[in-house]
Amino acid sequence: MDRHPYTAAVLKVLDRIEETQGEPLEQAAKTIFHSLKRDGILHVFGSGHSNAVAQEAFHRAGGLVPVNLIQDAVLSPLTPPAVSGRMERLPGVASILLDRHDLRPEEVLIVISNSGINAVPVEMALEAKKRGLFVVALTSVAHSSAVPARHPSGKRLLEVADLCLDNCGEEGDAAVAYPGWGSKVGPTSMVAGTFLVNRLICSVVKRYLAEGLTPPVYMSANLPGGDEHNRRLEEQYRGRITLL
Repeated sequence: MDRHPYTAAVLKVLDRIEETQGEPLEQAAKTIFHSLKRDGILHVFGSGHSNAVAQEAFHRAGGLVPVNLIQDAVLSPLTPPAVSGRMERLPGVASILLDRHDLRPEEVLIVISNSGINAVPVEMALEAKKRGLFVVALTSVAHSSAVPARHPSGKRLLEVADLCLDNCGEEGDAAVAYPGWGSKVGPTSMVAGTFLVNRLICSVVKRYLAEGLTPPVYMSANLPGGDEHNRRLEEQYRGRITLL
């Protein structure tokens, strides 16, 4: 049976990630682990639909507890795109958001943006680096390299981050073409982004176990004992994680 073209497109992207992103994933996992082992917090940010990828790292069954989600409804699909899209291109917004969070030197911030060209994600990376954080970009190298930056510096996210994870998507994100139609359908950045986030978290947890440490990982709240397990872990980080 032939695969649906979207299934084929997604599997191609995931295979490409496995082929090309092993080294940066391990470098990111190493940096995050060393930060968390010293009682640090992993911070994540994404605007627009990338906000959903950032949410995948936060308060998730099977995910890490010490994760702080940096978000605002005005930069998400909860706000009409006529507003949220313009806000994402506005310089100065990122520093206002960061001021609301307890960011400490040598912690890690993952900035997620498929295009990596708008002002907010670029500024988020630049501001975090000024505050001593290590910045990981999760972006599409192909898309970002094909279009001009919108940040006043002329820089893209991949050019200002300390490390780049490529979601291996194509320019424009959508990956399925049908004969006789000039456009494409079926974006891959969401699937690839959540895959990369969870692939990274698995590698961090493996490092805990390799050193004989118990990783701070959420249980499902829908399993017996889950609520109690999660509350015990959250108490260790309460005050550092804004949404707890």
